[in-house]
Amino acid sequence: MNEPAQTTGTAEDEAKKGTDWWAELRAILWLVLAVLGFHSLIAKPFYIPSESMVPALLTGDRLVVSKYPYGWSFVSASFHILPQFPGRLFGRLPERGDVVIVSPPGVRTDYIKRVIGLPGDRLEVRSGIVILNGVPVKRTPAGNARIPVDANMQCKGDEYPGALRSSADGSAYCELPAFRETLPGGRSYTVLDTGYSNGDDFPATTIPEDHVFVMGDNRDHSADSRFPVAGLGLGGPVPWENIGGRAEFITFSLDGSSKWWNPISWFTAMRGGRAFTSLHPQNAE
Repeated sequence: MNEPAQTTGTAEDEAKKGTDWWAELRAILWLVLAVLGFHSLIAKPFYIPSESMVPALLTGDRLVVSKYPYGWSFVSASFHILPQFPGRLFGRLPERGDVVIVSPPGVRTDYIKRVIGLPGDRLEVRSGIVILNGVPVKRTPAGNARIPVDANMQCKGDEYPGALRSSADGSAYCELPAFRETLPGGRSYTVLDTGYSNGDDFPATTIPEDHVFVMGDNRDHSADSRFPVAGLGLGGPVPWENIGGRAEFITFSLDGSSKWWNPISWFTAMRGGRAFTSLHPQNAE
């Protein structure tokens, strides 16, 4: 007697079972968690929305921020979803000269600034000169920085009076006085000093334990540790748990002319020569 033949499932039979939507949703969920985990623990992209770090960073720069160099805290998580708690996991302090992402105490907003003072330092600013532990930070003239004018860097007359220039080919640029600042230990970088501003004088302050003092490189156009939180500053030395990571390098930069509905403009808006520029300060030879 012959046994009945066993039939195997066909593609048509499988299709009739329908899509396993729960499996699809789980896959998407795991992908989202993996991206959030990478952004929170390893590195994340960052967009520069202001001119406070010119000339190192321009509005429209995109860069990579690493999360692990200083350990992790409540601000490490993407979108600031964690409640505030003191201290850091596997924490260590940044070095003077590091460019860091930092949030003002009590505010869930990311700023990007340069670390100038460390715990125990006695810091003041007098007529625009930073004085660390009673010694003026070395600052030498570096000529004029020439920043090309575009939609993201407009060189407005009320912000940079008399700075707008035209080159021989008719293109416009912003000419701003630049200085090379060298911190104790030999790390150096370029700052701008465009004249007197309210931040040019800051009273002598001893930086508390586990705090850092940060400033923008565009000294007269930066809300930083010199200004109160109510004035959009950082309210003095910042607790180290408010540091979200270290800026590493620029990935690409846009001049502000791109339109979301015009893919060609995504490429024509690219600023040349900025991709993969390191954001680490130089060390004295």
